[in-house]
Amino acid sequence: MTALTPLTFTATDIDALATATGRVAVIVAPDGKMGQAARRANRLTKGAIARFVASEGFEKIKMGQVTTLAWPVGMTAEALDILCLPRNPSVAEARKAGATLAKLRGGKTMLFAADGLRRVAEVSFGLVMRDYTFSDHKSDAETHDTAITVMCANPDDASTDAAPLLAIAEGAFMTRDLTNEPANVLTTTEFADRLAEMSALGLEVEVLEEADLEKLGMRTLLCVGQGSDSPSKVVVMQWNGGKKGEAPLALVGKGVVFDTGGISLKPGAGMEDMTMDMGGAGVVAGTMRALALRKAKANVVGLVGLVENMPSGNAVRPGDVITSMKGDTVEVINTDAEGRLVLCDVMWYAQERFSPAGMVDLATLTGAIIIGLGHENAGVFSNNDDFCKSFLKAAEAEGEGAWRMPLGKAYDALLKSRIADMKNIGGRAAGSVTAAQFLQRFVKDETPWIHLDIAGVASVKSATSLAPAGATGWGVMALNRLVADAYETE
Repeated sequence: MTALTPLTFTATDIDALATATGRVAVIVAPDGKMGQAARRANRLTKGAIARFVASEGFEKIKMGQVTTLAWPVGMTAEALDILCLPRNPSVAEARKAGATLAKLRGGKTMLFAADGLRRVAEVSFGLVMRDYTFSDHKSDAETHDTAITVMCANPDDASTDAAPLLAIAEGAFMTRDLTNEPANVLTTTEFADRLAEMSALGLEVEVLEEADLEKLGMRTLLCVGQGSDSPSKVVVMQWNGGKKGEAPLALVGKGVVFDTGGISLKPGAGMEDMTMDMGGAGVVAGTMRALALRKAKANVVGLVGLVENMPSGNAVRPGDVITSMKGDTVEVINTDAEGRLVLCDVMWYAQERFSPAGMVDLATLTGAIIIGLGHENAGVFSNNDDFCKSFLKAAEAEGEGAWRMPLGKAYDALLKSRIADMKNIGGRAAGSVTAAQFLQRFVKDETPWIHLDIAGVASVKSATSLAPAGATGWGVMALNRLVADAYETE
């Protein structure tokens, strides 16, 4: 797994600014006031910072932006980064500022003087989250000296505050790694093996093989993977950090390690992106890792269905009728609408086995959600207003875009089948809504439920504020916050 950037918190030592190598970063407030470290750097550079503050350039600089002085005279550093940030920034401002520093760092050693700054841990979190590169398969990948030292007034407090945030970052990195991996590497077996390794963190991990799934009656899940040589699996991860016997929150993820569309074959152009169709399972895995690392005082179970959707002589066909674990029959109209077939069985199993206090499923489920919401927001569907509001509040607090979408009985007419209980698609109109409506049929009346369609946010072509282009790890922060706010016990 991609390692987090090594981060050290030390007491402020302004003399270290003169001999530091790599990059040095200091803070100047929007009103031009300099702290102790910035004043020291200003003296070392014979007033360069003061001249910049007095210039028109500083007047144009925005909150969280950085101006760089290359090879500053009077210092041994390669660059002096001047970060514009108030003494008490918001969480979002602090994280964005850290991410800005990370983008400039370029693998160089960095000394960040955070003297007088509040939310040091949040700036550090932004630094680490944005400082991610997936280069496992590059033969010429550069090796960087990746150490970052943060100087602050209370390093022990900063380290304590940063610890749970770094656990979240490690979970997000796991999600990114899984989502970025090519399908020939991240097979269903490899995926399950990586999750099983998390038992070392205190998670109870159980891998259900095809024979187990057949006994349970998970026929809709199994039909998706029956055309592939890779065995279908369900992995169950339990974190029991809350009160004994208390009903857990269930997180359910779609883990299609590669999606050709099956017999309903996708167009060739862009099919290489379907390595990310296990993004929902990746978020569940990363969230469970974060919860275990920070020893969350809550009971949470993560379940992921791992399959590969391939065309072959054994593949499920359009027109086949499959009986789900629940007992409802599904007419498969389009084999490329496979994610809901995976999720419905795993969701039913989660409710039958764990009777969860709430259930959240995540999936890169529909292209329709991208048409509706683009790459800024995940689609949120729910049968419970209070549960939905709790998640939306958590997502907003963490800066992860999420937008509630409708459900309604009128959409059920689009799923009617002449020969089975339902079809697996409802046509082009309201495609993301009918997909959620399909899943709702496998949610028990007493179960608060949220469906997150993350097709537009799991992997993106352009960098986001906290992640480079590619897999974002979207959802780990929001789900962790949901657990902390609504499920953790004192």
